[in-house]
Amino acid sequence: MNPHLAPVGVPDPALLPHVQQLCDLTDPYAYGPAEDELFAAAMAEINAWHTERSPFFRSLYASTPAAEGDEPYRTPLVHANFFKRHEVLSIPREDVELHLTSSGTTGQKSQMFFDHWTIRSAQRMVARIFERNGWITPEQEVNYLLYSYEPAPSLNLGTAFTDNYLCDFAPARSVEYALRNTGGGAGGDHEFDPFGCIAALRRFEQDDAPVRILGFPAFLWFTLERMRAMGMPPLRLPEGSLVVLGGGWKGHADRQIGKEELYARVTEQLGIPGERIRDTFGSVEHCIPYIECERHRLHAPVWSRVTIRSTRTLEPLPYGERGYLHLVSPYITSVPAQSVVMGDLASLRPGDACGCGLRTPWFTVHGRAGVSRNRSCAVAAAELMKGMA
Repeated sequence: MNPHLAPVGVPDPALLPHVQQLCDLTDPYAYGPAEDELFAAAMAEINAWHTERSPFFRSLYASTPAAEGDEPYRTPLVHANFFKRHEVLSIPREDVELHLTSSGTTGQKSQMFFDHWTIRSAQRMVARIFERNGWITPEQEVNYLLYSYEPAPSLNLGTAFTDNYLCDFAPARSVEYALRNTGGGAGGDHEFDPFGCIAALRRFEQDDAPVRILGFPAFLWFTLERMRAMGMPPLRLPEGSLVVLGGGWKGHADRQIGKEELYARVTEQLGIPGERIRDTFGSVEHCIPYIECERHRLHAPVWSRVTIRSTRTLEPLPYGERGYLHLVSPYITSVPAQSVVMGDLASLRPGDACGCGLRTPWFTVHGRAGVSRNRSCAVAAAELMKGMA
């Protein structure tokens, strides 16, 4: 068994039995009335947990109207930007096992804190989805090309943590980083190395181990563009290679291309078939994994619920309409972030509108809402590209 699939227990089994039961579900996309009932019970428990332990959430919960009509539970809304300005914990500081931030070297940063249960349960969710897709291969070494930050002392960015964690699902024959640590500061300065990426890909083509490419899609695209500009013939990476992207194009919206074009170019220039190329959505404020199905739709896993809310009234919107992306999950005990409104515009569709066989609803992200100075990991990383791509 992969260690990330091993059992993990909630901080207080007597207070959080349904949270434990929900997060123990092994089918990432189980769907039905029983799962909905369990989810509602778990939300009631986690709301009570944070009400008891967080003065901020206690006040917010008291001012939130009770659930009405078809609403199964009360969902106080916390915008993700709140965590850029405030540190709120529902656990003692000494119980913090991991501290991650959401942005780069400057700008506003979300400060998120995780106890053992919270980070381990989130990691186990990722492992469940990787297991379902057949991507846990302890018997097969792979070569990694990570389009993320090379480790440096005190570097605690969520994207760097995630990409390095994803290397645990197949043993590494070698690991190469696209954003190289050039020194300077506790977290180090980083610089995009397109020629190093190209050299790694050419070397990997000659090896018999599959390749796993993880991280920011923008830098993968810039690598492919550089290869084309250099007149390089297409590569054919070994069978079983896999691309798992995340982080978006923030900061390079003027150069962003559609997923279909990016995927087609990966297939054309690297020889990786479309079903082995997947995008993801996630954030340090809401660590539930949203990983594309084979038809490239972001289905909600059983451990979360997705709502689209009006940008004007914050009322829930029907399928197909665009609004703020609202993500809910009772998994988190360390910080009252069980109900987070993201700064992304999205739309939601029913599961059967996909055709992949998964029954949970899926969403499409249409971009960031409004114009803001707020930065993300992708914004910080994109600035490394200035004058280079």
